[in-house]
Amino acid sequence: MTEVSARIRQLQPLRPAILHILLVLAEGERHGYAVKQEVEKQTDGVVKMGPGTLYESIQRMVELGLIAESRRRPHKSDDQAQRRYYRVTQFGRKVLQSEVARLGDVVDSARASLRATRPV
Repeated sequence: MTEVSARIRQLQPLRPAILHILLVLAEGERHGYAVKQEVEKQTDGVVKMGPGTLYESIQRMVELGLIAESRRRPHKSDDQAQRRYYRVTQFGRKVLQSEVARLGDVVDSARASLRATRPV
């Protein structure tokens, strides 16, 4: 097992907030509040992150090397100075791919179990 694979395994399973943030940022760079809005949109409002959960998760993800603050900024007319924009790192993308594969295996196993279950 490589060092990267071992690091990925240590992070799994991902917390739901981290998974959803990675999914959103995999589509492109966004600032924190835009991440929150997109998570709610993608989950039809089922997942709602308050500011504490959102920004604590973002900070932890930066520390883990899953995401990084982006150096690119929108045009000044479309930007607010206090906003921080984030992007997925190469390591973060590998973690996301691994987690999606892991979840796929869980779903496959669950479906097999349900097919094997006989009605009482």
